Amino acid sequence: MTIRYAIGVGAGAVVTFVLFLLMQALIKSDRSPFSEGASGKVLEFVRLQEDQELITKQRKPKPPPPPDEPPPDMPKPDFDTSDVSTGIDIGAVDVQVDLNVTGTGGFSSDGEYLPIVKVAPIYPRRAQTRGIEGYVLLEFIVTATGAVRNPVVIEAKPPGIFDRAAIQAALKFKYKPKVVNGEPVEVAGVRNLIKFELEDA
Repeated sequence: MTIRYAIGVGAGAVVTFVLFLLMQALIKSDRSPFSEGASGKVLEFVRLQEDQELITKQRKPKPPPPPDEPPPDMPKPDFDTSDVSTGIDIGAVDVQVDLNVTGTGGFSSDGEYLPIVKVAPIYPRRAQTRGIEGYVLLEFIVTATGAVRNPVVIEAKPPGIFDRAAIQAALKFKYKPKVVNGEPVEVAGVRNLIKFELEDA
């Protein structure tokens, strides 16, 4: 056993001495393995891409969208210009009349009220697109100045479709007021029938 230990210690001493001599030789040498570059030739590879053919696509512009259809012509509603209470048939007159009833000398003689200007109502668009026709019977007051006040729907067919258009048109009516003893007076209970009919295509 001791022989093995002796051999191991002796071999270790020899190897250590040899390594010591080798390190001493490297330190004394002028050549440094770190300062010199690698020997041999270095090849540089550069990869060239071949020219590729450009493929151009010709795109046609999109056609413009079709123009919006113009709105259909608004039909002129046919309304009865006669007052139910008097039975007088007078057409609509496109003349604005300004009545001056101030003072006592504005009217020379007594007489019943007469319609002067009647404006055609605007046909409701909802009824027009659905092809709905009908009528509205209004009752209102003709004031001393010839204006219309408090129009009320007495009868309408179909109900609720043409009421608003008929009332707005009636408020633009103009009358020659009723004259009693040389002075204009209000007349209540005046009725007017307005018909809404579509024109034939």
